[in-house]
Amino acid sequence: MSNGGEHWLLAACGIKLATAGYGVFGIDYEGHGKSMGARCYIQKFENLVADCDRFFKSICAMEDYRNKSRFLYGESMGGAVALLLHRKDPIFWDGAVLVAPMCKISEKVKPHPVVITLLTQVEEIIPKWKIVPTKDVIDSAFKDPVKREKIRKNKLIYQDKPRLKTALELLRTSMDVEDSLSEVRMPFFILHGEADMVTDPEVSRALYERAASTDKTIKLYPGMWHGLTAGEPDENVELVFSDIVAWLDERSRHWKPEERVRPPSEPEMFHQVAPTKITRVASSGGTEGPVPAQGRPQRRGSFLCGLGGRPHQQQCRM
Repeated sequence: MSNGGEHWLLAACGIKLATAGYGVFGIDYEGHGKSMGARCYIQKFENLVADCDRFFKSICAMEDYRNKSRFLYGESMGGAVALLLHRKDPIFWDGAVLVAPMCKISEKVKPHPVVITLLTQVEEIIPKWKIVPTKDVIDSAFKDPVKREKIRKNKLIYQDKPRLKTALELLRTSMDVEDSLSEVRMPFFILHGEADMVTDPEVSRALYERAASTDKTIKLYPGMWHGLTAGEPDENVELVFSDIVAWLDERSRHWKPEERVRPPSEPEMFHQVAPTKITRVASSGGTEGPVPAQGRPQRRGSFLCGLGGRPHQQQCRM
């Protein structure tokens, strides 16, 4: 299952993963993409998470998918949603792919603490006002200049100043997620650009280090920015997606009905993966889950909403 980002970014990501043989189900948050509601207004972040929980679980309950692996996929804000979905129901999800997850908003784009204090005092009076001072996120997120301009011309992309309530909800959520990193127990794969100026790659490192998960992987891409799947040169985007698909392929499986009712503490609940060494991957050019297609016999069944083994860390070097 996939969550996070504007409609067109979600669609592009879904096509990539579907081409790799996975079934992908995504959702536009209220007020985002093609969904109804005030544009990019988040009254309560927990409401957004609840919407995703209901939608994705309705997919999981369908006969065609109930015995397949359930992988969450989230980019940026969607990464925070994926972690909160896991916290909401710790034994339901089989793992997550977290691309530049919003575990902490970078100081480079965060308003000054004095400004935040002043805005907090009036958030219930003018919650929808677009008054939060912030740097241009598009300039900070998307590295490739041609793709950056294409993004600017897309009418689905919100380019005004953040709404007051939305900005404060994002800030509070990122702080909440950062404070609860040790509660994460599901398998996960973090991908983060080391030159990200929107979400902090150091907090992704902290998630990797603090999480209680027995299967966890982090891959940091030197020189890459925030928009790993949409804002980098094509060869970098292909590298990122090949890493994602390889991770999913290694963990996808078909579940027997009785396995789904066992407590998660039992070792057989997780597909064990041997630890890998730190790797260096050369790259030129320097944000739900999927169900495998029937034509891919090597995969035993899973789908991406948003994914078992010992922890291993990968370092990508360009």
